[in-house]
Amino acid sequence: MADNGSKSKPLPDEYVKHLPASPDEETVGAVQKYAYSDKRKIGITGAVFLILNKMIGTGIFSTPSSIFAATGSVGISIMLWLIGGILTFFGLSVFLEFGLAIPRSGGEKNYLERVYRHPEYLATCVLAAQMILLGFSSGNALAFGRYVLFASGSTAPDGWAARGISIACITFAVTLHSVLPVWGLRLGNVLGIFKVVILLLIVFSGFAAIAGRRRVPDPHNFDNAFAIHTGDGWGDGGAYAYANALLNIVYSYKGWENANYVVGELQHPRRTLAIAAPLAVGGVTILYVLVNVAYFAAIPMDDLAKSEVLVAGLFFRNVFGASAGARSLPAFVALSNLGNVLAVSFAHARLNQELAKEGLLPFSRFWASNWPFNAPTAALFLHWIVTVIILVAPPAGPAYNFIVNLYTYPGAWINAFVTAGLIYLHYKKSENWSSQWHTYLPVAVIYFLLNAFLAIVPFIPPEGNWNADGYPYYVFPIVGVGVLLLGALYWALWTKVWPRLGGYKIVATRIVDEDGEEVIRYRKIPVERR
Repeated sequence: MADNGSKSKPLPDEYVKHLPASPDEETVGAVQKYAYSDKRKIGITGAVFLILNKMIGTGIFSTPSSIFAATGSVGISIMLWLIGGILTFFGLSVFLEFGLAIPRSGGEKNYLERVYRHPEYLATCVLAAQMILLGFSSGNALAFGRYVLFASGSTAPDGWAARGISIACITFAVTLHSVLPVWGLRLGNVLGIFKVVILLLIVFSGFAAIAGRRRVPDPHNFDNAFAIHTGDGWGDGGAYAYANALLNIVYSYKGWENANYVVGELQHPRRTLAIAAPLAVGGVTILYVLVNVAYFAAIPMDDLAKSEVLVAGLFFRNVFGASAGARSLPAFVALSNLGNVLAVSFAHARLNQELAKEGLLPFSRFWASNWPFNAPTAALFLHWIVTVIILVAPPAGPAYNFIVNLYTYPGAWINAFVTAGLIYLHYKKSENWSSQWHTYLPVAVIYFLLNAFLAIVPFIPPEGNWNADGYPYYVFPIVGVGVLLLGALYWALWTKVWPRLGGYKIVATRIVDEDGEEVIRYRKIPVERR
């Protein structure tokens, strides 16, 4: 909404909340303007690497071991990785349709607000609780610390030393994005290229292993590839094992939605997103499948099933020798994790800033600010605070799995609601929904069912030890759902209780001025006491 006499024009209805001006309204602080130079805008290449850096973390270097241990079949394991890529494309289709229809930064925030309009702000508050409290970079920051210690020969990779290095990692990423945002993106691009080169090295080394270029005998893993094999503690199969395998694969592909969080900073947003996202996801899917083929070409089944997080190190040892594998793997994975931390902190800070622009957070004007380097420094600082708390709060020990599960699990609920919302928009003609991308109903339904499955399965008791990871299996799903419910509680306090106690509420109004720059004005609106 523009002031009288202004040349500004309002954003479309699906972008902002419109509230009538009133003489009783009081502007809170100065107007905030958000403008970025062309050199700050992200092109197709930058968007591709923004997605790649979040998708390629530790998963492909460690997860294939647990996938094979769960299935006991080489062919089925590879097929599951291919299925994971296809399901990722289904999710990407949903987000592309929303992203091209609503080309603004914020990702799921915009999509949920477009669908779940009543009660107003409820869906946004639930998302805010998840993204602010659980949208941290702790998992890959901790993995960075662990692999740095592995490289130095430490035998205590999950203690306080690893957490100290992790804090240094997230501090570096946040500081770089705050002070030198252009260089933060450039470093991310370099690390993205490095990740692709390393995965290609593994792929071509796998082809060489198939041709006999390896330090170990032929494991014959591709003989009758779809046969089910069992060993000591692996290959027993079962529905729960396959469900966990799919969960781990979905985690390894996570990050495909990263560019949707920063659409407002893309060059030609619709075109860039429509090209970059499928290109990145398609490239990662091909690489992941071929990397798994490479692992099976050089690692015997029993060794692969028991290698756990060091499957890539075992591959390097079998192909290049023990010394080369021991030296190279920790450094490769550490740099991969640094790229992931850079990508996550960059994108999630933009979402934090979008939530603050709505006036949704306490001290919203501060968290929404671009001062002093025309970067979301305050929002990055908020991301840093939460990441550090999650790093230091759990007791020293098996913290990594808990952090990873806590980070990924609530996203299944959010994605299920986003997908259900798209299905609703397709079949509710009065919504006047249109986008340059269309997701077919079977694709949306399958993706919805996948996320419903991922949301429910963690509550099912596993066979055997309920504390296999060092904590009861039900802890992270209960905490994850609890955080979402905490968002609903915050909505009740923010929209009902606090305005009545204070006699007013703070409302953020967005406009786009004649130069196409976004402007935010915060107003204090009187609320009638009852």
